[in-house]
Amino acid sequence: MTETAPRVNLLDLAPADAERVLREFAESRGVGAYRGSQVARHVWSPPAADFQSMSDLPLAFRAELDAAFVMPRLELAAEQRSIDGTRKFLFRLHDGQTIETVSIPDGNRVTLCISSQAGCALQCSFCATGLMGFYRNLLPSEIAGQVRELALLPEPVTPTNIVFMGMGEPLMNWKAVQVVLTILNDAKGCGIGARHITVSTVGILPGIEALAQRPEQFRLAISVHAPSDELRRRLMPVNIKYPLEEVIDAAAAFSRRVTFEYVMLGGVNDQSAHAAELARLAKHCGAFVNLIPLHPGGAGSYTPTSAEGIKRFAGMIARHGVEVAIRKSRGTDIAAACGQLRVERLKRRPPGAPNQNSQVEIA
Repeated sequence: MTETAPRVNLLDLAPADAERVLREFAESRGVGAYRGSQVARHVWSPPAADFQSMSDLPLAFRAELDAAFVMPRLELAAEQRSIDGTRKFLFRLHDGQTIETVSIPDGNRVTLCISSQAGCALQCSFCATGLMGFYRNLLPSEIAGQVRELALLPEPVTPTNIVFMGMGEPLMNWKAVQVVLTILNDAKGCGIGARHITVSTVGILPGIEALAQRPEQFRLAISVHAPSDELRRRLMPVNIKYPLEEVIDAAAAFSRRVTFEYVMLGGVNDQSAHAAELARLAKHCGAFVNLIPLHPGGAGSYTPTSAEGIKRFAGMIARHGVEVAIRKSRGTDIAAACGQLRVERLKRRPPGAPNQNSQVEIA
């Protein structure tokens, strides 16, 4: 008995690779290589839900595609809408894991915040995702698939910007993320400009170096959250392996402008001395500083810095000649802090521990 070859997941392939495979398949079926290119146009922009939806293809060829390829869907398990227009989606994966995606409209812009892992291994003390531990890396089809699913909604969500700021550390899943970056940016993929795609990291140095080697102008955001090693180690255990000074040096060597993400924790990292030190670090690498109000209920027992306190902190940084902004707090009425919806839905499930050898993948 001959075993049937597994179907090829088109959503795990870069657009050029998917088109090549599809053209070869179409030619082998005697319908002409151009039919493969037709299929490729339906994969991402705008996407077709399945092969049967590709009405410009012969019916028999659609059946052959169904037998040889797959474009797996993510199941929409929950959706929340905020009064400010923010929408939060909880997707269920094939193995029962769930991930979150957030859509944030702002004038003519729509930013999608996407996840790269189910859970997170880094255990930052103020992050809701850290409460659940690490389960596994996502496949390219599960990361880029979040964007695809929103395009397939009855009222499609079309992003202008993508940020890897959802669940997980993207640079600890570089093998998949590098493919997704190509899918998002490629004109035959989602067609989003590289300068509108931001990868956020706690400072995984090999991943920063790998991102720097990409020729596209992808943006880098670094989760700093503390301007000294001593404080950062308390808030972010990863600082033991990747000390702040080395992370800042990597940011200075990065060929494009870097953003510092800094969540404001009342009485912890929001004093004038912290502002002065953060400004010094930002000036060293020409970084832009983005101050983030702590989402109530995000994680831990931290108290958000008051709005007035954040404004004072921003003013102190600006007086040092550093460009600074305060991020709008969005979706507070729908628990839009990363990981909150998943934690709410799965609060009885014990967190998993990361398998450092086979699950966490850096460049």
